Order: sequence, then structure tokens, then C-alpha cells
Amino acid sequence: LCSDISPLLKDPAAFGTLIDLLEDHLRAAFPQIDFIAGERLDSRGFLIGPPLAQRLGIGFVLIRKKGKLPGPTESVSYALEYGKAELEIQSDAVEPGQKVVIVDDLLATGGTMCAACELMKRLKAEVLECLVIIELKLLKGSEKLKSVPFYSLLQYD
Repeated sequence: LCSDISPLLKDPAAFGTLIDLLEDHLRAAFPQIDFIAGERLDSRGFLIGPPLAQRLGIGFVLIRKKGKLPGPTESVSYALEYGKAELEIQSDAVEPGQKVVIVDDLLATGGTMCAACELMKRLKAEVLECLVIIELKLLKGSEKLKSVPFYSLLQYD
């Protein structure tokens, strides 16, 4: 239950408060952000990223499973607990030097978030921060994000 954000999504006041908290954090931490990036369409990070980007007056960039985006793409494969997967981003999604915050609902083992960071690195974007609502600390995913600032609203052991 601690890793399920469904109750937040069902309650408009709670969801609004969540976006308020994330917006306040980003405005205080970073004077300039060019894009919010969200991972995978099956991830609830897509439900958080667009309203957050809209509040900040910036664009939202899609990171998807391989084969889901049109046009030229960059892709990266990464290990899952149960196999391998690939993520991709459109090659022209961000320009070199643009500042990006990657958002997701949950950080577990960190594989997907690391893959998203790698995609941004390949496009020569600057990842300002990886931002999640919930971090499962026991799985030590944030340790994989050594060189990237990381922020979680809630932590569970």
C-alpha cells in the first residue's frame, strides 16, 4: 500500500496538493528548467509530469518503451529484476545543454531511472534532478544515481 499512489489520484484535493509540493520544491531548487521528462506510458510518472510541467510553464518530454515513439530515436537497454527492457526518446526531444528534471511515481531498484538519465546524457541534456513521489529505500535504487541529484517526497524502508 505504501507504494501505491492510486488514492492520491482519486482525490483531486490530494493530487493538487502533491503537485503543489513538487512545484514548490522545483521552484526553490532550480531557477531554470527547460523540460520535465517522464518515463514509460505504463508508469504513473506520466500522470505527474504533464501537470507539473504545465504549472511551471515548460514542456513535457516522453520517454517510452522501445518502438512506441515516431521518428528517429535514441534507445538504451537496461536490466530489470526479471529480464531486460529498452527505453527510448525522440532524437530531437531536447537540445544539448537544456536542463531537464526526470519524474516518476516510484523509485525501486533504480534501473529505469538510470536508463532515462543515460538517454538524456546521449542527447547532451543536463539532468538537474531525478524526482519521485515514493522511494523504497530498502532496494537502494538511489545509490545507482550517484552523479545525479535525487529527490523523493516520501521514503519507506
